[in-house]
Amino acid sequence: MVTIKNKLAIEKMFTAGQYLAEIFVDLKSQIQAGKSTLQLDQWFEEQLVKKKMVSKCKGYGSYKHVSCISVNDEVVHGVPRSTKILKKGDLVKVDVCASYDGYCADMARCYFVDFCPSDSVASFVEVAKNALDKGIDEMCPGKKLGDISHAIQVEIEKNGYGVVRDFAGHGIGKQMHEDPEVLNYGKAGTGLGLIPGMVFALEPMLTMGSYKVYVDNDGWTARTMDRSLAAHIEDTVAITTTGPKILTRLEGLE
Repeated sequence: MVTIKNKLAIEKMFTAGQYLAEIFVDLKSQIQAGKSTLQLDQWFEEQLVKKKMVSKCKGYGSYKHVSCISVNDEVVHGVPRSTKILKKGDLVKVDVCASYDGYCADMARCYFVDFCPSDSVASFVEVAKNALDKGIDEMCPGKKLGDISHAIQVEIEKNGYGVVRDFAGHGIGKQMHEDPEVLNYGKAGTGLGLIPGMVFALEPMLTMGSYKVYVDNDGWTARTMDRSLAAHIEDTVAITTTGPKILTRLEGLE
């Protein structure tokens, strides 16, 4: 069952998204060599409290943190740890879902620790951003769910990267995960018809090698099978009568 949001619900989700995006902007200065991913998670939790936001990650099943922080070959759901210390050149993906006034926003961004290690890695992360934008462009009334998935897949694969199959984007609203599932691969012109009031969290996940992944012994952290580098980026987006409205980007900054 896909929940259609009214104007008030989307406004509340926009407020949540803007607050979350503000924290992500400040997070960039916290991504430093020598810091642990647990320290980053604790910092993020403090910022959520300041903005009176409620984590939707902490307490989800057995999960104990407000963020998922995945480094290098980790794709998604990396568990923050005091023993995972960031090093110069690391590619860090931070994913957070939180609510404000009962409505959720979900977003993820890629960061380099101090510097990007190579032009090829910079291009890889740029493709992740472009794939997200291509998917968002399809979030218009009259389009199909498959149009979103197809656009993401084409952008990733035409650049020679792998599209992760094991995880997907999703509907979002009062709950972090709602219908429908939004795959990062698919056939254009197929699936659910898109109408105003639908809100999705789009999150391309791609690899520099094989798309195959496995879940680590902690039961959460997903890694590439071939240990190739992975990227993950996410925005919460509402479909309106005039097209997509990105709820988790600050105007003029992204």
